[in-house]
Amino acid sequence: MSALFGPSGSSASFIAEGHKSTVEAPKWLSERGLDAFEYSAGNGVNGSIDTFGKIGEQAKQYGIALSFHSPYYISLSGTDPEKRLKSLDYIGQSVEASEAMGANIIVIHTGSASKISRKEALELSKDTIYKALEKFPDTAVSFGLETMGKLNQLGTLEEVLEICRMDRRLRPVVDWGHMNARNIGGLFRTVDDCRRVFCAIGDALGYEYADRLHCHFSMIEYTDKGEKRHLTFEDTVYGPPYEPLMEAIYRDGYSPRIICESAGTQAEDAFTMKSYYTKLIGEGK
Repeated sequence: MSALFGPSGSSASFIAEGHKSTVEAPKWLSERGLDAFEYSAGNGVNGSIDTFGKIGEQAKQYGIALSFHSPYYISLSGTDPEKRLKSLDYIGQSVEASEAMGANIIVIHTGSASKISRKEALELSKDTIYKALEKFPDTAVSFGLETMGKLNQLGTLEEVLEICRMDRRLRPVVDWGHMNARNIGGLFRTVDDCRRVFCAIGDALGYEYADRLHCHFSMIEYTDKGEKRHLTFEDTVYGPPYEPLMEAIYRDGYSPRIICESAGTQAEDAFTMKSYYTKLIGEGK
């Protein structure tokens, strides 16, 4: 196995070329040398089951691994019980769509910790996820908990791993740009910086979770409050750089799926990462 690379959602170039349906995305990505795609339903699960099925058929035909990003407004740690448990409906919609298209993981934001303590937020988030696991016991779709980029959000690596320890169906989704932004920069400048993340996951959950890690990568502008906005690989200020991560996964033989969330150039930047990774393999470094 080797690493897989692809974008989240449709790149500006995909739209500029006149494509109107995500059903066309798998073929388009395959022709550009990519092998993964994350369907982004951040603003809601609005597609039909028929459409999701067609995306899945195309992905299977063109060898594209699929994942699904659930709505951003899911509130795992919300203090209003009615709103918090409404998240179960949105998770259910994401599971149904993922099953229809053959996506093997849904990505879920871990929640806010802006009005309550981090401990309280973590307990609420764990309770919501526990209820989701109970509600959907038979799905083969994994629930991915994402590391978040703002300081007032739940979602440090340690918090994500604590949630994931609850059940084998839970998986960490490491967003390298989020983690760097949350640290106000300076992370992942070396291969060992990246290795430490894989080691922490392996120690907490087991090697397979580190080996098949689902990742997000983009360069992200930040302030003293953490994440501000996603950038492209033209950024030379904020980072993080992608090269140390590529070198870490090559040297240690990990097989992650890396989804690029650059602002409009996500397919192109995903291919930049894949090209660098492929070059390392070819050179045998």
